[in-house]
Amino acid sequence: MRIALAQLNYIIGDFDLNTAKIIETIEKCKQQNAELVVFAELSVCGYPPRDFLEFDDFIEKSYHAINTIAAHCTGIAAIVGAPSRNPDSKGKNLFNSAWLLADGKVQYMAHKALLPTYDIFDEYRYFEPNRLFECISYKGVKIALTICEDIWNLNPDPLYITNPMDVLALQNPDIMINIAASPFTYGQQETRLEILRTNTSRYNLPLVYVNQVGAQTELLFDGNSSAIGSDGTIITCCKDFMEDVVFVDFDPIGKALTSESPHQSANKNKTSLIYSALIMGIKDYFGKMGFTKAILGLSGGIDSAVTLALAAEALGNENVYAVLLPSKFSSGHSIDDAIALAKNLDCKHDIISIKDGYNSILGSLGHFFNALPFNVAEENIQARVRAVLLMALANKFGYILLNTSNKSEAAVGYGTLYGDMCGGISVLGDVYKTEVYELANYINRNGEIIPINSIVKPPSAELRPGQKDSDSLPDYEILDKILFNYIELRQSPANMINAGFDEATVKRVLRMVNMNEWKRHQTPPILRVSPKAFGQGRRMPIVGRYLS
Repeated sequence: MRIALAQLNYIIGDFDLNTAKIIETIEKCKQQNAELVVFAELSVCGYPPRDFLEFDDFIEKSYHAINTIAAHCTGIAAIVGAPSRNPDSKGKNLFNSAWLLADGKVQYMAHKALLPTYDIFDEYRYFEPNRLFECISYKGVKIALTICEDIWNLNPDPLYITNPMDVLALQNPDIMINIAASPFTYGQQETRLEILRTNTSRYNLPLVYVNQVGAQTELLFDGNSSAIGSDGTIITCCKDFMEDVVFVDFDPIGKALTSESPHQSANKNKTSLIYSALIMGIKDYFGKMGFTKAILGLSGGIDSAVTLALAAEALGNENVYAVLLPSKFSSGHSIDDAIALAKNLDCKHDIISIKDGYNSILGSLGHFFNALPFNVAEENIQARVRAVLLMALANKFGYILLNTSNKSEAAVGYGTLYGDMCGGISVLGDVYKTEVYELANYINRNGEIIPINSIVKPPSAELRPGQKDSDSLPDYEILDKILFNYIELRQSPANMINAGFDEATVKRVLRMVNMNEWKRHQTPPILRVSPKAFGQGRRMPIVGRYLS
């Protein structure tokens, strides 16, 4: 049997586009003599549909799309993902299902059992878990068909639900097929692949695994769909971060997979993966929302420099507008660095001084501020004047403002709400400051794009004379390690102190993190690249006194 792994980029709720993509792929796979083409989890409606699933019309459109696709499944079969209605009134209304379409109609449905409800996932909110497992047969091949998590969790709680593959394996299948919507985080590819390979060895069965690709706002999907032999050998796989279709030939007698496009391992380091993920995230956010042009404030610092380079690569340099907004505190070298970067990238750029706007606001407040000393109030006014100017340009000329704050700043509240924290999408909000430097060096891997001075100079918001980030924060090398231990690893202060971190620094940093939750609830969506990003995957109370 010739099987096609169809790794596509879907838009949530765009049934016409998704259906057309699926049908076009089916027709192309027919021409390649494929007998079965496999698509990703919830491919018909897009993943994650979230509360769209609560609309009857959304489910009706999904059913109509399934029937339209099925009509094209003649001489070929397809496995697609879509919600299905649960006829049992005692459970939730829907299943998360894999549909087998052949001979012009629906032949079979397999429902997802292990519904993830952690981090960014909340599938149990919408779906009923499956408890009945049966292999399907197509052209004499017995298939153990599962959905995403059903092949991830090797040892689920037996009091909760049975491991689907343990049941299906007792039915002597010839092959496992898993359709998935597994989001990207750095390190996830290795973890995912190891789990998949462990399953092939555990059940002594080959596996076809199809993931989706593309960005759905903050969630980034890398694809990396794979065919794996029963001994754990990777037979072939799709490209990362792009649509791709690969073919494998399955011998049911020998239970062996072969491919004319053998797997070629690539050097995937953390920084290059984050770079590719962010490029895709920017491109899809703009493309799927119907936006074309981006604007950002370019300061000469490392964060805005990396954001501009990423945006120019994702959207085309002609579609990115960099605006320098100097104040009387801006250094000459920062302005020079910003201009040099814009020229290196051949991006449109302009300079607008914030001096008049800043002085006007101070004049209006003069009676109230009187002779009080300069402090964070005046600093924040500068950031908010910049935001007003950027948003005015965005509104007038149809740009979307890119937020340039990094994860370190977002964690400790080192940013101005309604100022530099504004934007339609946060590009670096899940990238620590030390990782931003790594990205800058990666961008410069073939020659200087980001000026070296932007990389080597001490970071500064330049909101007061001689200001440096280190005046308010620990050095980023220390800060980021503490933040990573707390946010990603969920370590307690005692754990970190026992590991050798300075006690006062740990307590100070963690207090800043927890006291600034209110700010993070008002930030733009953040492109997620880490195992624990700010946003829907990290749900903390705004008012709370843990470590305060």
